[in-house]
Amino acid sequence: MKRFMAMLEKNENEHPPPTKLLNLAEQLCQELQSSSPHLEKLVEAMMGCKNKGYFLTNIHVVRACVSVHIRKGQHDAACKLLEYCKAEEKEELVQLWHKIHYQRVMEKHQTDVLTPLQKFRCRKRNPPPISLCPEGLRSRNYPEEVRQRLHRFAAEVTANPDKKQREELARDLNLQPTQVYNWFANYRRRQKS
Repeated sequence: MKRFMAMLEKNENEHPPPTKLLNLAEQLCQELQSSSPHLEKLVEAMMGCKNKGYFLTNIHVVRACVSVHIRKGQHDAACKLLEYCKAEEKEELVQLWHKIHYQRVMEKHQTDVLTPLQKFRCRKRNPPPISLCPEGLRSRNYPEEVRQRLHRFAAEVTANPDKKQREELARDLNLQPTQVYNWFANYRRRQKS
């Protein structure tokens, strides 16, 4: 940690900072994950320097910064950091984004756990920014034509197809048999309510 602080001070005005310094930051972020006070000092030092953008290209550094912000209850700062960081691991950044919002909801409701429904609602209310999902959010809905075929089958044949029927439908619609199984289970559940 002392070595890092000395290197950081020495290379304060170097753009980009030496690779050695960036690698040391990554290593320390991984090693200090469970050591809260040391990790906080490290994050504070990195975020206080002029070169912080370079540090935020590393997923380990980003993860450490986000966890420190969450621990301190600085959810908005954590979100901003994710929005503007340049780490390549977009999927993990989206997971961190959700984690921040889950934490917010848990604090609001004074609980340690969220139900799957609460998590779903939380994700719906707080979609990740475009910077984290440049290709847009993945839709979990099937194309209209697939849904129509499934609805037609449910209405005209059966809402509870056997294994052979599900496998045929899956092949015809280019889906997995489990997807067809789940669609019909959800369809029946919706019909009941």
